[in-house]
Amino acid sequence: MPNSIHQIIANSSISQPAISKINGQDDQSDRQCHGFWFNAVLVVPAVLFVVYLALNAKKNVEKLRNGRSYVMISYYALLWFATGLNLAWCSLQLWQCATGKEVAWSLLSLFTTSALLCLEISLVGFLLQESYATGMEALARTFTISAIIVGIDVLLKAIYIFGFGLPLFFDDVGSTHQMKWGLWILHKLLLTAVYGFVLFLHFSKWRKKLPPRPAFYHYVAIMFVVNAIALFACGLAAIGTVFGIWLYSLTVISYHSLYLPFLYTTFLADFFQEEDFLLDNAYYSEMRDAGFFDADWD
Repeated sequence: MPNSIHQIIANSSISQPAISKINGQDDQSDRQCHGFWFNAVLVVPAVLFVVYLALNAKKNVEKLRNGRSYVMISYYALLWFATGLNLAWCSLQLWQCATGKEVAWSLLSLFTTSALLCLEISLVGFLLQESYATGMEALARTFTISAIIVGIDVLLKAIYIFGFGLPLFFDDVGSTHQMKWGLWILHKLLLTAVYGFVLFLHFSKWRKKLPPRPAFYHYVAIMFVVNAIALFACGLAAIGTVFGIWLYSLTVISYHSLYLPFLYTTFLADFFQEEDFLLDNAYYSEMRDAGFFDADWD
């Protein structure tokens, strides 16, 4: 299986797409776009997830209307927004090697990654608050912090792309570009540090201040591993290692294909169950299996 994935990425790689409108280069050499299987691995999961959301939209909206949770309503709307951008990003991979689409591809990639980052930050922010399911105060605080962080991230990337002419979102271009990989190293390092810090708190004396949901820690652990792998890949790519570029491409494919369904099934699927008592039972089962009630029997 790893060899098959490696072959898909290797055979689908592009060579030096023109980004003249971004960095002033006039490279008009022949370019090979991503192949069918590369695009299929991205597009099929994105389309299936949109179809799934659409089929359950009526029931979910009714549940949100009855629950009147401003946090869940806002997060569900943000999920739809990020899903739409991610579907466009997955479907328009040809823009990477289409002449005249360099700026459009950079903007689409910038907005898509920013929407996904906002989902990540706001999710952790909501769950780290005691009343993460309700409350305008929690909603305002979390989205304010998320907006500031994402705004700084967008500004920094925009400066790199349109100021320094860095091909930040183009595969293979600038594969040994120190500024490009340096920015991605910083980005992945910060995310890895945040998820690692939450995991550290889970095993420390401050554990009781964290949400008593095992699914949250499973999510954090998986995201920590994914970002740590991406950080390692960026470090290898920065010194020109082909394996590092391949590994980073694999993490990008996995993130855009699987992150949104993973997030939905981990946190939102339970909320949209038809009966509230089923949701309560699900939370109770998770807490019981994790040993949160062992002290009651002592």
